[in-house]
Amino acid sequence: MIYNPLDINYKSIVGAVPNNTKIKFRVNNIFDSVIFVVQKEFEQVCKYQMTRIGDYFELELSFSSGLYFYYFELDNGKYISLSNNYDGEISSEIVKFQLSVYDSKFETPDWIKGGVIYQIFPDRFNRSNREIPKINGRVYHNNVSDVPIYKPDEKGEVLNNDFFCGDIQGIISKLDYLKELNVSVIYLNPIFEAYSNHRYDTANYMKIDSLLGTEEDFKELVNKAQENGIKIVLDGVFNHTGSDSIYFNKKGTYDVIGAYQSEKSPYVSWFDFISYPDNYNSWWGIKTLPAVNKSEDSPFIDYICGEDGVLEHYTKLGIGGWRLDVVDELPAHFVKRIRKAVKRVNKEAVVIGEVWEDASNKIAYGKRREYFLGGELDAAMNYPLKNAIVAFVKNGDSKALSNTVKQLTDHYPKKVLNCLMNLLSTHDTFRLLSNLSSVSVDGYSKEQMENLKISKNEWDKVIFRLKIATLLQFTLPGVPSVYYGDEIGMQGYKDPLNRMFFDWDNINYEILSWYKKISQFRSERKLFENGNYREVYANNGTLIYKIENEQDEIMVLINLSKNFVKLEIVGRVKEYFSNEIIEKEYVLKPNTFAIFLVE
Repeated sequence: MIYNPLDINYKSIVGAVPNNTKIKFRVNNIFDSVIFVVQKEFEQVCKYQMTRIGDYFELELSFSSGLYFYYFELDNGKYISLSNNYDGEISSEIVKFQLSVYDSKFETPDWIKGGVIYQIFPDRFNRSNREIPKINGRVYHNNVSDVPIYKPDEKGEVLNNDFFCGDIQGIISKLDYLKELNVSVIYLNPIFEAYSNHRYDTANYMKIDSLLGTEEDFKELVNKAQENGIKIVLDGVFNHTGSDSIYFNKKGTYDVIGAYQSEKSPYVSWFDFISYPDNYNSWWGIKTLPAVNKSEDSPFIDYICGEDGVLEHYTKLGIGGWRLDVVDELPAHFVKRIRKAVKRVNKEAVVIGEVWEDASNKIAYGKRREYFLGGELDAAMNYPLKNAIVAFVKNGDSKALSNTVKQLTDHYPKKVLNCLMNLLSTHDTFRLLSNLSSVSVDGYSKEQMENLKISKNEWDKVIFRLKIATLLQFTLPGVPSVYYGDEIGMQGYKDPLNRMFFDWDNINYEILSWYKKISQFRSERKLFENGNYREVYANNGTLIYKIENEQDEIMVLINLSKNFVKLEIVGRVKEYFSNEIIEKEYVLKPNTFAIFLVE
């Protein structure tokens, strides 16, 4: 090995580093000279001669907060730069390593680490026997087995205005069920008043949607969840509102003067009108979702982040934190104010951002986003890991999964890595079970997919894939996030077929038992709160890794190849699923998995 950023013998701090903290870089002593070349983004390139000390070239530096990129320059015109195996290799071309440097005072909430998140789409989880308030313009399903409406109306629009009437009291009645799944966090898709069933078109931030219940119902949920060791995380949709809202009021639904109705409206400065009133900026051009004015002096930001604002109001009710919708569309000053507003009420409240890429170096709308330097997010949704896990279980690409985990470990602060929201499906993706099938959804219309189910011939293979995927999800760094219904085997491809009502009458108990077992395994080990990831082997469809801290250690072994993999065992280990005691040697058979516990 020449250089490896994930080995403390070569980089004394693994991952992102605190600012003004000395960090030692070491390169093997097999060259005549080595120069460390580093550049803080948008600043001048700096070069440092490394010193030969024994078997290594060494250099110790400290850095101010920011994003840096570095490599090593050799005397022969070659370079040590990032390899395909995510370590250092000699190359004639430069591929730079990343170094993220964050504020040394930056902290993330410890309570979420080691836990289990459960995502609920409120309209589709469970409904109580409360009387349903009838509201004009809404379609109500009496049968929870109905397929959500997805066909365009006579105007060619998909309105998302049909409701199954899942509600807050329905969630409360299932807290015992969630506790059996060892859930510690419930992440709720939007609950504020809105026209649509998904409620990403907020009509009134200060009112719980009447179909879900009242604020008193919500307080009861927060309190009873807390009694069961569960915190509530709300969805903050602050990039846009609904056009049918008290703020915009395009349809005249509300007894207020909305921004669309008059330029004298108190809300007109909240929005970006190009030509009043019909030409205004909206999210992705969807006119029912007018984008808000997010400039630094925007009164909308004050409404969300100010004293007695939206964030303060709900955080004071005792919630565990916020998930920020499309956070990459919010400017840095807005994200920082959101964090300050939340932490002002409760410094232990978590702030999670929706980011679909590596959030440590995300570029959105031509600007580099700074999410983990200390004044922004605590964590992000971990879509890179989701994509790598799915690819691995479907095609055995252990190298790609290995490199994804290494990249996340290298780029993120450890305190962020342990908070990442490790999802495998959400309301925005295919359901896990469907995504793991071999069915190609390209070319299928929603009408065809409505009855598109996994075949009996493929069922066992898909269940095996699901177990591998969730084993990875529950043991790799981060917090597993289960999308409601995945744990009972619900299927679904495109929206809204991935948002069917929870099928309480058709639970797959094999899958549910698996989720209970793997979540119980996780909940019993403090290791997952602060343990370190260490890869043992990753090649040819096989992945073996350890999660370890000073008190405990586990080894996860997955073999998706056609080969037998032989391991030498030092001491004694117990295989978790079989309780077999193993000494000296273990053979990992093709298409099998195991967890070793140190005896």
